[in-house]
Amino acid sequence: MNLTDILGVEQIVPHLTARDRWEVIDRLLDVLVATGKVRAADRELFARAVRQREQKQTTGIGYGIALPHASVPGLSQGVAALARLNPPVDFLALDGQPVSLCVLFLTPQGEFQSHLFTLSALARFLADAAQRRQLESAATAAEIYALFHQAND
Repeated sequence: MNLTDILGVEQIVPHLTARDRWEVIDRLLDVLVATGKVRAADRELFARAVRQREQKQTTGIGYGIALPHASVPGLSQGVAALARLNPPVDFLALDGQPVSLCVLFLTPQGEFQSHLFTLSALARFLADAAQRRQLESAATAAEIYALFHQAND
């Protein structure tokens, strides 16, 4: 699985303003519902799962990145939504820095390997400082998507 298998251009918000991490998560879930990747009937269940995960330990991994995630029932395949946050939002990140890039992803419950692969692939892609700079300077959702697509080539 490539990251572009779970993230489409319509699931990218190049400029998102939010008060806190909970609003970021809610807005990205709204994107997944609006694009038909998540059923509206499942939204609250999925929101609870992501919030519970976030309350156990922050998903702010440092370098201005947060990867909120959960394994959820009723999902047939993994999905993701990405937002560039302006201004950055406090996610209680491990390095104490606010988050400017957030990728929310959901994987089907019981697909532990898929979940770990997705988390690892996102962390590896975003750990590259040059990749992060390109993501920060991309003007549109299409340009951001193209960076993920190029990384899969």
